[in-house]
Amino acid sequence: MKLSEKLALAVMHRLDPETAHGLSIKALKSGLTPCPGPVTSPRLKTEIAGLNLPNPVGLAAGFDKNAEALGALTQAGFGFIEVGAATPRPQPGNPKPRLFRLSEDRAAINRFGFNNEGMEVIGARLAQRPKNGVIGLNLGANKDSDDRAQDFARVLSNCGTHLDFATVNVSSPNTEKLRDLQGKAALSALLAGVMEAREGLDRPIPVFLKIAPDLDEAGLDDIADVARESGIDAVIATNTTLARDGLKSAHRDEMGGLSGAPLFEKSTRVLAQLSSRLDGAVPIIGVGGISSAEDAYAKIRAGASAVQFYTALVYGGLSLAAEIANGLDALLARDGHDSVAQAVGTDRATWL
Repeated sequence: MKLSEKLALAVMHRLDPETAHGLSIKALKSGLTPCPGPVTSPRLKTEIAGLNLPNPVGLAAGFDKNAEALGALTQAGFGFIEVGAATPRPQPGNPKPRLFRLSEDRAAINRFGFNNEGMEVIGARLAQRPKNGVIGLNLGANKDSDDRAQDFARVLSNCGTHLDFATVNVSSPNTEKLRDLQGKAALSALLAGVMEAREGLDRPIPVFLKIAPDLDEAGLDDIADVARESGIDAVIATNTTLARDGLKSAHRDEMGGLSGAPLFEKSTRVLAQLSSRLDGAVPIIGVGGISSAEDAYAKIRAGASAVQFYTALVYGGLSLAAEIANGLDALLARDGHDSVAQAVGTDRATWL
């Protein structure tokens, strides 16, 4: 990390977290943040669900909720980016404050509640997207919707033409009863509607499913069954957690989803368990607690074909994307792997 980035982060950490986040988006939009361009190598090039990625290190949803900084983010070193979540209608989300830094834990708690400008505004921005990056959208549902399951299909129908992939997010803990849609019958019906909407696009795109880390064994069995039967193209494991084990920060008891370093072991264990159940039938994208190349490599060896991160940017800056990708390349070379695919699942048993 350059000195200028360290100083900028120090200033940001003196501000309210949501204010600081808004300023980071403005800096990206205005070109004030230097971006290294795509990071790739023969080892890092990855294919997942028909997508050709320059590297397997992606930006998780939630950082650029409204698709405002697509140009900069596609040049920041990520192999792919996911924006959103987008809902059919704009909504303000939950009352502030709703984002908390847990600096001692290298973590964050948020209870945003799908705050976004709505699919029409976000779709218009995606229509002007750069063509040289892999961009996906996290699909959400309005809090006061009469048919939340249908909301996901509506957003895909509206925005899908401009996307490389879409993610069904039924795992956010910040919209009341949203996680109820992870039940087998409800989830199967929801995904059937989304897949039908996909057929109406000018070109079918991969559809991913993002799950919670708080599922029990029966819940994971159901997710594996639905993933196999529904025709989805990948599972993203995992979203934030409601657990608060071992936290030190004064904000540890705030309501919302916990992300960052404390989530790493829990989410990686769920990833490995799901990988064991799916046994290659559906690829997995590993998310939760990644802050280094070693973390990304551990997710891959536990069963992930690609990874995403977000919270670590709060502490490591945007340069972390290229740092993790380059570090992953070195780790693959060290272990004699010619590709990411060769490393997938090689250490899964450790997490089971």
